Amino acid sequence: MIIIVVFLAIAFIVISSTWFKLHPLAGLLLAALAVGIFAGLPIDKLAETIGKGFGELMSKIGLMVILGCVIGSILDKSGAAIKVADIILKLFGEKYPAFAMSVIGAIVGIPVFCDSGFIILSKLNKIVAKKTNRPLGTIAIALSGGLFATHTLVPPTPGPLSAAGNLNLTDSIGLVILVGLVVSIPSLFVSTWFAQKFAKNVTIIEDTELIIKEIPEHNILPAWKAFMPILLPILLITIASFAKISLLLSDNVVHWLSFFGSPLVSFLLAIGFSYTLFPENPADKLLSCFKSGIEHCGTTLVLVGAGGAFGAILKETALKDMISHWLLANQTSGVLFLIIAFLVAAFFKTAQGSTTTSMVLTSGILAPLASAVGFIEPLDLTLLVMAVGSGAMTVSHANDAWFWVVSQFTGLNQHDAYRTHTLLSGLQGIVSLVVVCLIYLLF
Repeated sequence: MIIIVVFLAIAFIVISSTWFKLHPLAGLLLAALAVGIFAGLPIDKLAETIGKGFGELMSKIGLMVILGCVIGSILDKSGAAIKVADIILKLFGEKYPAFAMSVIGAIVGIPVFCDSGFIILSKLNKIVAKKTNRPLGTIAIALSGGLFATHTLVPPTPGPLSAAGNLNLTDSIGLVILVGLVVSIPSLFVSTWFAQKFAKNVTIIEDTELIIKEIPEHNILPAWKAFMPILLPILLITIASFAKISLLLSDNVVHWLSFFGSPLVSFLLAIGFSYTLFPENPADKLLSCFKSGIEHCGTTLVLVGAGGAFGAILKETALKDMISHWLLANQTSGVLFLIIAFLVAAFFKTAQGSTTTSMVLTSGILAPLASAVGFIEPLDLTLLVMAVGSGAMTVSHANDAWFWVVSQFTGLNQHDAYRTHTLLSGLQGIVSLVVVCLIYLLF
């Protein structure tokens, strides 16, 4: 019964906002209340659970969204984004901007949460689209596909890293990284193709502040300085991520690297460095960037929190126990087990929105079953992680913070976000699963 209720709630979230034009905040909150009531959760605790879910997700991503908006404004107002775009287009050629952004996304998505990466690079999206005369929808969806591919498949991002830990692959993280890279490559080509074919005609809410103009020669930034607001947080987060799985560093060093590599601190350091990007009146211009960035992120913050509220209600239901009992009663093996892992992760992802939570829940359920169906060797278990990651891509929609980051920072309306971003996330998941099954059959 609860599974039917969850599916109906998901359908309501989508239909209420697209057909009936109900604001998605209201749709998400109503769906959360309905699921809680039908699941038999204590009535007097529903509002508290929804508020807690909203607050917990905001505590994880709220400041990151705000500071990311500020960095985007800095890139725009300092001229750094134009310089970065010129360099990228020279490296890849102006004929392949979508593939260039997909590859950049894949690289950034390995150490950095995909929503963080998209926020940092969102202003760059718009500059590249303007300079190459390509649709912004194509460039943005290609970037989102690249970010999402490695975010769900390649450690040290928390999802695949946690799944590997649940399946006792802590000593084989190198293998998980290698296989994850292989599995994610076809997804990059799929995201580029999909973006070019299906995202070129979407309606974009124009960024009225984005004006590309010629920068006087004496004000052109050096390449290293233009890249630094983007690269500094990425480098710090990358170092911190790998430090956590390193056996060579002392705990004290790891703690300090984790501090500087946290999104909050790394974003603040990037903003602090950005003071040097403005040769004249840097304090006033940085203050202007803060005002502009904060003004642009309000709606995104509200919708991200609402998605967290819906997910919090689902975590209180009996979904996890029901699926665990079903799997214990229907043990299987081989490729079919990989497909079941995909489906379970896809259900959790679609139901509660979080890719990381989906991977943690699914891998935790599958861990005691893996040896019983013959998944013992590191490569077998690594492919199981990949199947779970593929399912955790499928699909990103209104209860997922990632959906709102991509749509809001690109300027997509909800209908177009569903038929581009959501469909691509499902297609990427299926393609990745096919690659996983082929590797299993071959090796």
